[in-house]
Amino acid sequence: MTAEPITVIGLDGGPLSAVAADAVRAATLLIGAEQHVSVLPQDLVTAPPSNRVRVGLVEDLVAHEGPAVVLATGDPGFFGVVRALRAGGLTPMVVPAPSMVQRAFGAIGRPWDDAAVLSADAQNLRAVVNVCRARSAVAVLTGPGAGPSEIGAALHGWPRMLVVVEDAGGPAERLSTVDAERAGWRDWRNPDLVLCLRDPDVVAASCWYAGGEPIPPPGGWALPESAFHHRLGVLPSMEVRAVALARLAPRPGTLIWDIGAGAGSIAVDCARLGAAVLAVERDPGQCVRLIANAAAHAVEICIVEDSAPGVLGMLPPPDAIFVGGGGPEVVAACTDAGASRIVVSLTGLDHFAACRDALVGGGYTVDGSQFTVSRLVQPDKGASQLVGTDPVLLLVGTR
Repeated sequence: MTAEPITVIGLDGGPLSAVAADAVRAATLLIGAEQHVSVLPQDLVTAPPSNRVRVGLVEDLVAHEGPAVVLATGDPGFFGVVRALRAGGLTPMVVPAPSMVQRAFGAIGRPWDDAAVLSADAQNLRAVVNVCRARSAVAVLTGPGAGPSEIGAALHGWPRMLVVVEDAGGPAERLSTVDAERAGWRDWRNPDLVLCLRDPDVVAASCWYAGGEPIPPPGGWALPESAFHHRLGVLPSMEVRAVALARLAPRPGTLIWDIGAGAGSIAVDCARLGAAVLAVERDPGQCVRLIANAAAHAVEICIVEDSAPGVLGMLPPPDAIFVGGGGPEVVAACTDAGASRIVVSLTGLDHFAACRDALVGGGYTVDGSQFTVSRLVQPDKGASQLVGTDPVLLLVGTR
């Protein structure tokens, strides 16, 4: 393995530092994309450039016997080439510039300590979009098949503005702001970064943890019933919701459907755990409560005021589904959505067999539990008592 120095230089369109200029001048191997090499002062470049950044980079550096320079955009240690070099056993010296994320947020005059930063490609686009749906500020380092057009097209129903950086670090670098739903109408030239913002003019409260409050949220999960505006007698108890959440597995990068959402207690709890949430509820009064509950807990939920199963075919594909109402017909329709988990809440046995059969017929393995919760009651005078709640059956389908 080579013992010759390897210097990784980050470029941001500005002049090179003295250290970076000396490294380029001494290099006998220069590796970088055309857009990076073209901005170097030509009187410094003595080695013929190679565009082997994505393929064969480590092998070329290991085989080379002289000092080498690798060019990158911004901070090469931030979702960058330094990771690939270290994984290949190489320890470079790094001369970073401000990252694209720093520069883009700086250009719009907004702090970025609350922003989630993601690296996207065609394989993880669905998870990336779900984080954009769930979070108010996201920076996406784009990849093939995961640019502003694809991200914007998937955000229908979630109000978002996109700030797009094209040709970052190059002579034609450009920053554009566009509504997410219009992003697909434009031709983008080398889009390297997308900022996805709920409202560019609103800044989140100060946080001690970069990227927003860590998961799980303060106060734990499965909030008590008193934390919600609700219609008496139609809210799942916190104990039942805790088990349902454990089976739904909401987390950043996932989309949860809450069908027959009611006042939205399941939807709110899922959103607090970092998932994107789409709630379907046909009762306008319950939709009002759902909006109030989402606002009270500072989460965003996309609400569809419509009936299942008719509307389900128009929704983006979920990772998990909670069915709080609608019966076997709705459960059967949900099995066509491709979710890996479906949790069905039943307050009686009338629909148990039909819902179970619908899950099995949809290719799911089914298990379940009945919950009868006895809560401790402590009157002002007298002994403590255990008071039972109405039983609830949770059917869980997995595949």
